[in-house]
Amino acid sequence: MEWSDDGIILATRRHGESSVILEVMTRGRGRHLGLVRGGRSRKMQAALQPGNTVDLVWRARIDNHLGTFAVEPVTQRAADLMSAASGVYGIQALAALLHLLPERDPHPLLHAGLTAILDHLGTPAIAGPLMVHFELQVLAELGFGLDLGECAATGQRTDLIYVSPKSGRAVCSAAGAPYADRLLPLPAFLRARDGGEIATPGSEVDGAALADAFRLTGYFLDRHVYTPRGVAVSPARDGFIEAVRRATAAS
Repeated sequence: MEWSDDGIILATRRHGESSVILEVMTRGRGRHLGLVRGGRSRKMQAALQPGNTVDLVWRARIDNHLGTFAVEPVTQRAADLMSAASGVYGIQALAALLHLLPERDPHPLLHAGLTAILDHLGTPAIAGPLMVHFELQVLAELGFGLDLGECAATGQRTDLIYVSPKSGRAVCSAAGAPYADRLLPLPAFLRARDGGEIATPGSEVDGAALADAFRLTGYFLDRHVYTPRGVAVSPARDGFIEAVRRATAAS
């Protein structure tokens, strides 16, 4: 068995005296593991850092074996990521989210989203909103997508300012007013546009709106993913949120 693809490195762990097991997010084969022989050498260590993009050739005798990776560097971002707190925590938080996915299950939208975030982790004002969008996409890919396009009570597509914690659907101002204390705020940058799509922000998002957005995605991740699986949220998520908050407050 053999295939080739590009992949973004999520993590490594030692294996034996000189090798590592590499965890990557690939375009066509999702999250995938493989053995890199000699991966602990000085030459390979610089390439095998989280956040780097590499060309991969995977080989195994049988498809369900761990297999081996031959690796060639493409884009080395790791040094830049390590230069800012948002980068350090961000790549760890992203890897933890992707670890929730079944191995070898393709998720091309998440691969594309991961690439976009990695290219902006050093700019917290952009990275924060992108991370929220990524968490929403993870929820959708796991089967728990939120419906933020129209009001759950009236069907209208305007004046959507709440989200129901029960249904994960948007609620308009008028319908939600009597229950405002039980609903989650829906930040403006997450409201669906006329075409029904949530636009990725091209400019800075207000700090309060970003905090509301992370509370929103955090609530549904905990409800649908972390609690049912009995796993804890990665502390890197809080570290990333705090790094973004501090950086944007200082700017």
